[in-house]
Amino acid sequence: METTQLPLIGDKAPSFKAKTTLGEISFPDDYKGKWVVLFSHPADFTPVCTTEFYAFQKRFKEFQKLNCELIGLSVDSVFSHIKWVEWIQENLDAEIKFPVIADETGKIAIKMGMIHPNRSAVTVRAVFFIDPKGIIRAILYYPPELGRNFDEILRVVKAFQIADEHKVAMPANWPENELIKDRVIIPPPSDMKLIKERLKQYDCYDWWLCHKAL
Repeated sequence: METTQLPLIGDKAPSFKAKTTLGEISFPDDYKGKWVVLFSHPADFTPVCTTEFYAFQKRFKEFQKLNCELIGLSVDSVFSHIKWVEWIQENLDAEIKFPVIADETGKIAIKMGMIHPNRSAVTVRAVFFIDPKGIIRAILYYPPELGRNFDEILRVVKAFQIADEHKVAMPANWPENELIKDRVIIPPPSDMKLIKERLKQYDCYDWWLCHKAL
């Protein structure tokens, strides 16, 4: 199957129309003003993917509270998707409330760089974090044999929203950073004049590493 250059962080998310389990969508136009987690899975009716869909649905309300929509995708047919989500509801008691794209031709997956021929003949486990302006903010990739950490996906959305609102950066393992716990990092000063002010204004390890509570 043909491959293409994957979209990069900071790029505008590619536009497409697609058939889904919840009807046709026009992306990203239908999601203006919302955060979106667009993710691909290798195949329906597979064990790891089933656990992932269950995990996403269990956190669905948490994503909704963050004004964040979920969109799944694989190269299976819409009929396969529908039967699979029915199976999940009947057997695992989880109703999948987000749309799942049926990308049977693989055109969207190719456009998004979700197919890695040297690793898989189908879509890998890609995750695209897209902001309300339609800009790709982060990208994660996992191989077929490794399920994703869904608390991390939720954490990324929360962190971006706080970083954007307060113009700060987020430390490693936020909100449980080993040095500053749930505090956030102040961007370094842009000139020498601001160094002394920065040291007086915030808690700092040095002028280039200052932090504050939200």
